Amino acid sequence: MGYSGLSDLMSLMTGDEKHGPAATSTLDALWVLYDRVLRVSPSTADHPERDRFLLSKGHGPMAYYAVLAAKGFLPVELLPGFGAYDSPLGHHPDRVLVPGVEIGSGSLGHGLPLAVGTALGLRAQGRTDPRVWVLVGDAELDEGSNSEAIAYAGVVGLEGLHTLVVDNASASHRWPGGIAALFEAAGWSARTVDGRDHEALYAAYTAPHPGRPHVVVARVEPRN
Repeated sequence: MGYSGLSDLMSLMTGDEKHGPAATSTLDALWVLYDRVLRVSPSTADHPERDRFLLSKGHGPMAYYAVLAAKGFLPVELLPGFGAYDSPLGHHPDRVLVPGVEIGSGSLGHGLPLAVGTALGLRAQGRTDPRVWVLVGDAELDEGSNSEAIAYAGVVGLEGLHTLVVDNASASHRWPGGIAALFEAAGWSARTVDGRDHEALYAAYTAPHPGRPHVVVARVEPRN
């Protein structure tokens, strides 16, 4: 299934507390990542050399579930039950219940520190091929745990770490020079792109960044 079918998949997920804008803001960025960049599939979801994707922005995971279904990680038939008491597809993803999910998430500010730990663990094991990706929302950057993770990753040169910030202008604070400048000041490689432009996203995702962690800031329409 291609990108054009994702809206149909998302429409299957009904119910309350969907956090729709939180989901739709990530749709294009997630699709390009899973379709063209991440080296992981349903058959390699447990392989030690797989790429890891961590969804820190765990509230409103409909786009994430739709992409996982489109790529065969979970059955499409599960989508209409989204949020039901007996469904594995909760309002926050559960790594034990949903195939392909690396972390349980939804408590903002946890994903990036976990990604740093994952990248450090792979480095300690001598695994240089797997890449770690984490998606955070711009408002999450208000959390102090992320500031510490950004600073540490830059200092130790975590080249295997990639952060995707979906910026829908929902943060309480602003940074001089924008979000990218926050990371660049800590020694990261950074790109800022239109979060709906698939070619721009792909180019930013695959930009070389030897010896440094990398961040892609994907700007989308402001949250209403």
